[in-house]
Amino acid sequence: MHDDHDIELPPGTDTSVPATARVYDALLGGTTNLAVDRAAAEVFAQHIPQARECAKLNRSALIRGVEYLVRTAGIDQILDIGCGLPSAQNTHQVAAGLNPAARVAYVDHDPMVVAHAEMMLADAQGAMVIEADLLDPDYILSRTELRAFLDFDRPVALLLVGMIMQISDEQRPNDIIAALMGALPTGSHLLISSWPDTGEAAQAALSAACIETLGNGWMRPVPVLESHFLGMEMVAPGLEYIPRWFPEDPDRPVRAVADLAPYERTQMAGIARKV
Repeated sequence: MHDDHDIELPPGTDTSVPATARVYDALLGGTTNLAVDRAAAEVFAQHIPQARECAKLNRSALIRGVEYLVRTAGIDQILDIGCGLPSAQNTHQVAAGLNPAARVAYVDHDPMVVAHAEMMLADAQGAMVIEADLLDPDYILSRTELRAFLDFDRPVALLLVGMIMQISDEQRPNDIIAALMGALPTGSHLLISSWPDTGEAAQAALSAACIETLGNGWMRPVPVLESHFLGMEMVAPGLEYIPRWFPEDPDRPVRAVADLAPYERTQMAGIARKV
């Protein structure tokens, strides 16, 4: 257990309430979190004992997705919005391991996330971070440093990993996605992971824990999750439970849905291509 005093906090950080990125970091076993975040992680564990495994599943979707995008789809530019606090195998590290020329732009609205990323990326040539909110896509797209870093005339992969469930229906997630994808050229890709609502108790438990601790976290029926891809061309195997989702090898044998543990049915991932 680490001490909160060991963490350098940006000015204005509210240490009295948990933050999404820090709770996720705590669930992943990281050290860039506070006591209030670790308490929230325990609430998750009370609602769903495999909460930490759920966090690791989401991380595995990020890694697998980036591997497909860079190695198979040939994408060398990534826009990772809501990147969270970097832990092991970050987007830029996975991408650079496959293509040293790959460029990754991180976006997050949490000052602590941005400060931590700036420190970690100080010597990284192929990655940068800006502070902005997914709820304001026009502001993200207007940032001159982002436009200078990524070439919007060439395909870009947009990553919204573990983000859409944090946006309410009233905030119109599909409009946000459409604004971002509308700025990207043909050949760009969209990677999403989110929470399906197929009637599983574990799904409801995960959502309840998130709403209790963070005030957001909505699961949605599978057709609604599919609508987030805006009718673009889905990459095989389509939108799928993460333990069954292997875009680099969609024909590999996978376990039947009925054989998945309940916590393994709490999250789905998918990639679509803009044509």
